[in-house]
Amino acid sequence: MDFIGLIGFSLASAAYVLFALLIIAARNRSLLARWVLFCALITFGSNAVAALQIKLGFSLQWAMLADGFKIACWSLLIILFNTEDRDFRALIKNYYVRQYIGVWAVLMAGCWLASYWLNYAYEYIFLLFIVLNLWMLVLLEQLYRNANLQVRWAIWPLVIALASVTIFDFVLYAQATMVDGIDFDFWYSRGYLALFVAPLLLISTRRVKNGEVRIFVSRNVVFYSSMLMIAGAYLLLMALAGYVINYVGGEWGSLVSIGFLMLSGIVLAALLITESLRRRVKVFIAKNFFANKYEYRDEWLSLIEKIETSSGESHYQMATHIMMSKVDALQGAIIKKVSNQHYQLQYSHRLDITDALEEHLLEVGLFCQQQGWIVDVNEYEDSPLIYPNLALDVALCRTKSIQIIVPIFIGKAFYGLFLLADDSKIKQLNWEDRDLLFAVSKQLGNFISLYEATDKLSESKQFDAFNRMSAFLVHDLKNVQAQLALITTNAEKHRSNPEFINDVFETVESATQRLEKVLSQLRKKQVEQSSHSHADLATIITKVVAQCNIRQPKVNFEQQGLCSTFIDSESFQSVIHHLIQNAQEATQSDGWVKVSIIEKKRTIRILVEDNGCGMSEEFVNARLFRPFDTTKGNAGMGIGVFEAKQFFESMAGIIKVESVPKQGTVFTIDLPLRSTGSISSQDLP
Repeated sequence: MDFIGLIGFSLASAAYVLFALLIIAARNRSLLARWVLFCALITFGSNAVAALQIKLGFSLQWAMLADGFKIACWSLLIILFNTEDRDFRALIKNYYVRQYIGVWAVLMAGCWLASYWLNYAYEYIFLLFIVLNLWMLVLLEQLYRNANLQVRWAIWPLVIALASVTIFDFVLYAQATMVDGIDFDFWYSRGYLALFVAPLLLISTRRVKNGEVRIFVSRNVVFYSSMLMIAGAYLLLMALAGYVINYVGGEWGSLVSIGFLMLSGIVLAALLITESLRRRVKVFIAKNFFANKYEYRDEWLSLIEKIETSSGESHYQMATHIMMSKVDALQGAIIKKVSNQHYQLQYSHRLDITDALEEHLLEVGLFCQQQGWIVDVNEYEDSPLIYPNLALDVALCRTKSIQIIVPIFIGKAFYGLFLLADDSKIKQLNWEDRDLLFAVSKQLGNFISLYEATDKLSESKQFDAFNRMSAFLVHDLKNVQAQLALITTNAEKHRSNPEFINDVFETVESATQRLEKVLSQLRKKQVEQSSHSHADLATIITKVVAQCNIRQPKVNFEQQGLCSTFIDSESFQSVIHHLIQNAQEATQSDGWVKVSIIEKKRTIRILVEDNGCGMSEEFVNARLFRPFDTTKGNAGMGIGVFEAKQFFESMAGIIKVESVPKQGTVFTIDLPLRSTGSISSQDLP
């Protein structure tokens, strides 16, 4: 067997000498050609040392040392394919070249020193060559997988040649680690294998003329290389475990090692075939070692711009079209979950939602709600086990061309589904597509929620405006009813009094005007706008006092100055009437109520005073000016003082209250003094 090995290594040495001579004869002075020549010479030296070891019988470690230099040379050749360096000095300065040489040198020195210290034990050297051959396999895999078709045509013979030698050596040293020794039947075969792959190396050398083979590391390359690294690391671990078993196994060591090797291979195959592991590794690599497919800042700004600038009949239409644009879908719809048994179609663009589809989507929506997943119909059709506990009717989805189902969440609450469809097949979603669609769906869900809340608020405001108008109208009707009730109450006593008769006609005329105003407001469904005119406030107050003096206690009125201003006379009369009436109601019949109007330099001050029951400070601060808050029970609406405050403030005036319980109350009103000549459009509220 030694003779066969000697012949094999000798023939291999001769073949690589011939290989080197052919490279020299080609006169190719490129860095790549010169490095291939160097690799051929180192390979010649490695085979020559192996042949001499058989012939002279010196330590096998010298052959292994030469083999280590051979592996380093061919590995650097692979790295050279991805450099732009065209001279040796630049190559030495290359980061990846220096990184490989540094790690290789540390590993070589460390393992040989460990072998020396352990009385020339081979265990660490075996492990070293497992690592070096695994590293070379990864470099080869990256080179070939990421090359284009033209480059692959040029390098595939080289890849096959080097991969064959590397895999053979990997298995050789893995077995040696497990059984604590090299199988020399395999070792002697290495020479013949090196001889057989030499023509393949020569073919690639002729095809690669100028060293223009370039590789760029992609996600798929790193993914498959990572799986290869996982496999190598696993086998390395198993080799160590096998060594331990063989060391402690005694007579059963070989049998146990073989059984353990078979079991390791089965477990490794199961790991590499498992789709879930492959998917997780791929996503982990893409997330942590590569730039994202999407620039999320740009995507976010683009989404905001679309929301701000898109126009449509409804916000549902806008949201659906924005979601469709993310996958270039031509059909789409948004459906809202209104109960566990029903979805409501909010908007559909060229997508018909039938009862059968809606019923099926209830189950799909339940899955999306529980898992928070986006359903890719194409992916489900290829790999349904990826979606546990989901029974998707692919045929039904195909009839509607539905390909992607995106759940909508508002906070943690499930809102509904986006359905994205197209007659042509949409590409399967990867993890980045899913993250983007989920983020867009989340934002559009908040967008829809905001609009729905705005619509509800608008409806609420409409009802609030109607209720407020109704309250004011009822308040006016109550005042009219009170005036007419006074006539009825005093009719029997003063029926024959001419002055009473005149007051009755005047009161009826006022009530008629008020009723006409109320009917007008009801027909228009809004409170009429005030009409401003120049008016003498003292005259208006005198008229109101006369109307209020029908009841007890009587009201005294004092005037200081002309007190003319620009105001809505009718509204002013109404609020003053209410304040005086409140003062009378709060005062006993033997008490007093006093109204004063005073013209000042820039304002007109109106005082409404009484010595009635008064109010507490807490009531004045917290409840007096609050609408629909009254102390009169069903007899009052609680908007009289509120209406007065709103009116005076609209006139750029103020109203203040001072009150002491059981002593009385003073309302102080200050209005701006405006003459007809000083009125401008800015003075109007």
